[in-house]
Amino acid sequence: MDSEDDMHDANDSADDDFYSGGEAGLAASDDGDADYDFADHDSDDSGELLSHRQQQNYSILGDVDIKQRQEDDINRVSTVLSISKSEACVLLRNYNWSVSKVHDEWFADEERVRKVVGLPEKQVELPNDREVTCGICFESCPRGTMSAAACGHPFCSTCWRGYISTAINDGPGCLMLRCPDPSCAAAVGQDMINALADDEDKEKYGRYLRRSYIEDNRKTKWCPAPGCEYAVEFVMGSGSYDVNCNCSYGFCWNCTEEAHRPVDCATVSKWILKNSAESENMNWILANSKPCPKCKRPIEKNQGCMHITCTPPCKFEFCWLCLGPWSEHGERTGGFYACNRYESARQEGAYDESERRREMAKNSLERYTHYYERWAANQSSRQKALGDLQGLQNDKLEKLSDIQSQPESQLKFIIEAWLQIVECRRVLKWTYAYGFYLPEHEHAKRQFFEYLQGEAESGLERLHQCAEKELQVYLEAESPSKDFNDFRTKLAGLTSVTRNYFENLVRALETGLNDVGPSTSHGTCSKSATSKSLGGKSKSGKNRASSTSSKSGGPNRGVDDSNIWTCDHCTCANPKSAKACQACDHKHR
Repeated sequence: MDSEDDMHDANDSADDDFYSGGEAGLAASDDGDADYDFADHDSDDSGELLSHRQQQNYSILGDVDIKQRQEDDINRVSTVLSISKSEACVLLRNYNWSVSKVHDEWFADEERVRKVVGLPEKQVELPNDREVTCGICFESCPRGTMSAAACGHPFCSTCWRGYISTAINDGPGCLMLRCPDPSCAAAVGQDMINALADDEDKEKYGRYLRRSYIEDNRKTKWCPAPGCEYAVEFVMGSGSYDVNCNCSYGFCWNCTEEAHRPVDCATVSKWILKNSAESENMNWILANSKPCPKCKRPIEKNQGCMHITCTPPCKFEFCWLCLGPWSEHGERTGGFYACNRYESARQEGAYDESERRREMAKNSLERYTHYYERWAANQSSRQKALGDLQGLQNDKLEKLSDIQSQPESQLKFIIEAWLQIVECRRVLKWTYAYGFYLPEHEHAKRQFFEYLQGEAESGLERLHQCAEKELQVYLEAESPSKDFNDFRTKLAGLTSVTRNYFENLVRALETGLNDVGPSTSHGTCSKSATSKSLGGKSKSGKNRASSTSSKSGGPNRGVDDSNIWTCDHCTCANPKSAKACQACDHKHR
């Protein structure tokens, strides 16, 4: 890799809009789905979209590419520094395969670099004797069977082979192999490995060397998909971290999780941890169970009367409502389905604290479930869309070409529509993680976010409906359809409109919804901010924030958000006066 490639000025990088093509504003008219202005759309639009997508800020490397780039770097260092390829390889391994760093360090202090990496300035020759004593087995061997690193310490071929084989079988540490002499730090280069090791060990060493080139280099990473052997070289400071490997897996270069733009890596990390943590289990227990008054084990009651018997060995019988011993209950206390003691104590406020904790846990659980279910539903829809796209590419497109008497090149607008659906499902999925962590008290931002999310989701559903249901009509036709060109215009137009919706959504979330000013109460976003970000109106010509908030936002709990704080551990809402979470006892920071 060129030395100039090691640093890139982020300010000079080109604008990398994740979604391409189309105008900045929305193309929808006020009259409905069928009245979009699609007259100028044709099959050339998909070509423009593809050309934009090919403007990548990364390169996918196969095994051959890795070998070639590694060899080019070794040759470059060898030529510039006038050293052997084996020595150049040792230098690059020690400096994480950074050509520029090797050059800088070498020309700054060559003697120090040689000492650090184990490259003596002069090659020490073997003793000029007929027989030489091996430093490991102490056998006297003919001089021709002895070998030594640059330091000149002689060892027989058998001992060298065993030493190298053991190091290679121990793992990648063999790449930093030094002379067997305990007092010597001279490096054992690849030339000695190739000369002394057997074929199996040489193959292992070569694999370790290629892995080192990818794993130690800050500009390259392996694709994290299971079984994928591709690597990715990334242009640092170029904006988006999203990478699409040749194996079809998309991931984030920064955190190596699934691609999640426009949500930042910190939010994704918190969301994934929350999905796998035990905090929601605890919230569920708090919301849906009560502890046995005797052994304190949580008990769930899902039906039946108020007479509860704990499981063995406890077997304590108590009232579900007041948690008092059942022996003190009967017809005089309300029978099996009521408890007069509980009702009177409740009116006196005896159960306020426990009931409040249960209610808060239940609200917290409901809120999390709301967002998680929609996150998971979009993930499921995306997987199905990927399957539909695969089936379309495998045989359905060819079938449609035969039925409609049109070449497959004229049907690429269908593939583009499905690619857009797959990508939009991914974005929509992660917006629910974003919404979960959006502060409750920022009402204007939340309302603006829910409006954008609702518009994008509505546009995506129209596109998905058209690409899935309406396309099926033409696949089942027996002869060319007269209105197929109308379908082409509609689908291409919906693809463009949906792309614009999601461009606006992505742009707004990446800027932190900065188009919305701060609000002090339950205010709404201004028309100017909405107009600026959307570039158009909804079908009714009015702001749809109020109609979409219930659809894509969290459930409304009627709590004064200015007097609560949310627990970092279990996300339960707590009153401002509480110093510890009332659900999990986690201290408030």
